[in-house]
Parts: sequence; C-alpha cells; structure tokens
Amino acid sequence: MESAVLGKPEVVKLTVAALLASEHILLEDVPGVGKTLVAKALARSIDGRFTRLQFTPDLLPSDITGSSIYNSSSGEFTFNEGPVFSNVVLADEINRAPPRTQSALLEAMGEGQVSVDGTTHELPKPLLVIATQNPFEFEGTYLLPESQLDRFLLRITVGYPERQFEQKLLGSHRQGEPVDVLQPVISLDRIRELQAQSRQVAFDDSLVNYLLDIVHATRESDSVQVGVSTRGAIAYYHAAQALALVEGRNHVVPDDIKRLAVPVISHRIVPRGSLPGADRSGAEAIVTKLLSDQVVPT
Repeated sequence: MESAVLGKPEVVKLTVAALLASEHILLEDVPGVGKTLVAKALARSIDGRFTRLQFTPDLLPSDITGSSIYNSSSGEFTFNEGPVFSNVVLADEINRAPPRTQSALLEAMGEGQVSVDGTTHELPKPLLVIATQNPFEFEGTYLLPESQLDRFLLRITVGYPERQFEQKLLGSHRQGEPVDVLQPVISLDRIRELQAQSRQVAFDDSLVNYLLDIVHATRESDSVQVGVSTRGAIAYYHAAQALALVEGRNHVVPDDIKRLAVPVISHRIVPRGSLPGADRSGAEAIVTKLLSDQVVPT
C-alpha cells in the first residue's frame, strides 16, 4: 500500500488500524491530494470485494443500499443488492449528497446490515467504509449529520506530499497508475482473525484512566459545546488497541492514545459557536490543547 501512497506512512497506518478495529474512516482534504488513492490502495491490498460510490446531489438512498424489484415471471419482489454489499466501500465526496442520502449509510456502518422494505439484510464482513469529502468551505457541499460523523472512527487529513515524494510520484506515473498493479496480500479470513486479535490487546488501567481524562476534558471544557460521547470513548479505546497491533505490540502505550486524540476526537466535538463538523481546525486545536493539559502515565 505504501508503494502507491508515497510519503504518507501515518495515513497508511491509521487506515489499516481502522480496518482492524472494524470501524470506518473519513478522509477530508482539498481535491487532488490522494484521498481516493488511499481507498483504492487498501482495497487492492486485501482479497475482497471493492465498490466505489460517487456521491452527487441526485444520488438516492436506494442507490446505496439496493432495492426490491418486481419479477413478473415469479410474481414476487426480488432484492437487488446495492454497492454497500462489499468489503471495502469508497464513498467518494460524501458531502456532495444531501443529508437524506448520506444517512443511508448509517445503519450499514453502525450495525453491519441494511433494512429495505421491512427486511433486514446482513452485510459482508469485514466491512470498511472509506468516505472522502472536500472541506465545507467549497461550493456544492453539505455538512454531514452529527450521527453519521460519530460513526467514523477516524477523520484524517491527507495533506500535500513533501517535494521529494512528489518528484518520485511523478516518475512512477510514466507507465500508468501504480495502484493498478497492487496485488492482494491478505485474505478476508486473516483480517477477521486480526480484528478479533486487536480486541485482546492489553490496555493497562492507568492508560484507560488517561484516555477517560481526555474524553471527560472535552465534556467539561468551556470551549466545547458538545463533548465526546460514550460511543466515541469506546471507539477511542478500540482504535488504540488496533494501532498497537499495527505497530507489532500486544499492549497499548501512552503514545498510541496521544497519536489518536486528534483523528478520533476532533470530529466528535462541537466547539462553541460552530456547527458540527464545520470548524475542523478549531476542533483540532481544542483537542490538542486539552491533550497537553493531561498528565501522561509513567
């Protein structure tokens, strides 16, 4: 994956951590910095099904979940699975679709199932939704609902590559897209095993309290209107376990919690005077300040 996503090792590690935590990712940045590339590279690296959804203002919820179609020969309705019935789903430019369509992903992301016409359909496992979005200040975008923002384990900013990596990237595109030649390196069964293994990673009580100190600081801060929810605290806990496993450890260390604070928490809080998800830089600055105020366990 790093052979295609050059110069972004932290983005790659966090993306793999989200997969092992059985959660989902929101990639937010300006157009053209490689958000879609990250999703494609991960999808090609695992031996599973990949689908891409291009979100547009006229996209309907049934275009995501699937729909029931009447079969005249049998006289019955037949359910046709939508693109969400995959192992890796790329929701490209998710904030270009209206909230009603965005919310169609809620049940899939939270419960691993979709309900259509009163019938519940289980989704494949593992399921990873990688959503990309352009910043809110760009025209033609909609804010993601609070309930959907909370379903994403991480919000990651890809950023521009350093000059040396951008030069290497230009040379690697002479013969086409490097991501197109990636081959699967892990099976779905192995991913499921690693997901179960990540939940067994040791988490010392002192580190649990450190994590909770950060969470509670968001709820008590005068700069924050809405703090991190209990679901957010659980996601933070699982993210730390998964990152430790990605780093080759069977235990969480304080640095795991510190590294994950901004990507896990910043999109779950609402700074005073802001709309949910609208003030990314302000939310990240608040989380960074609250993190620096906490005593790190030794």
